[in-house]
Amino acid sequence: RRLIYQHHVVKRTRSEESDRFLVSTNGSVMAMVTVFSDRDGKESGSTALPAVFKAPVRYDIVNFVHTNLAKNRRQPYAVSKRAGHQHSAESWGTGRAVARIPRVSGGGTHRSGQGAFGNMCRGGRMFAPTKTWRRWHRRVNVKQRRFAVAAAVAATAYPSFVMARGHAIDAIPEVPLVVANGIEHVTKTREAARILRSVRAYDDVVRSKESRKIRAGKGKMRNRRYVQRKGSEERF
Repeated sequence: RRLIYQHHVVKRTRSEESDRFLVSTNGSVMAMVTVFSDRDGKESGSTALPAVFKAPVRYDIVNFVHTNLAKNRRQPYAVSKRAGHQHSAESWGTGRAVARIPRVSGGGTHRSGQGAFGNMCRGGRMFAPTKTWRRWHRRVNVKQRRFAVAAAVAATAYPSFVMARGHAIDAIPEVPLVVANGIEHVTKTREAARILRSVRAYDDVVRSKESRKIRAGKGKMRNRRYVQRKGSEERF
């Protein structure tokens, strides 16, 4: 597969095109990416594209690994063992022209004579009551997990995949966007925002910030009140 390095189509001279590739010691051709300054956002050099970006983008493997690993964070749940069976109910048997479902004994109340225990009865237990010893967790092969990480990282080099996720990358000059090492020493949010603005990557931060909304459903009562779109991710 051909890697897409530039988000915007830019006309380059023959000498500029030759600078986009580097021949390694073993004779293989390595793609180059532009390095942008953390001070003013201008081009400050170039570096070889890491080999992980050449990994095949296998959506099926990424989806399989993510789905199965997400199951390892679940908490076991089950209904009470006594739920739906806390009556002294017994079937009336045959000969009374009623169903043979167990019926609540006694008298003097509307509840007496009503069906009990069955999953079709009001106040009865559910069908196949859930148990805590269900197989909650899933094992995923180590090589599959590593392959999925490599595929996910490689997908970030394709503007089409990044934009399909909803990220605002129209203004950035290149994907992946590489910034000089000075960004590693940033400790203030103000400084980080300045660098993102200088490389024209701040639009995605604004998109994420403005997407904060109250969650639909009961999660808002369970300490998960807000939902928000993911922003850009920085890797050192």
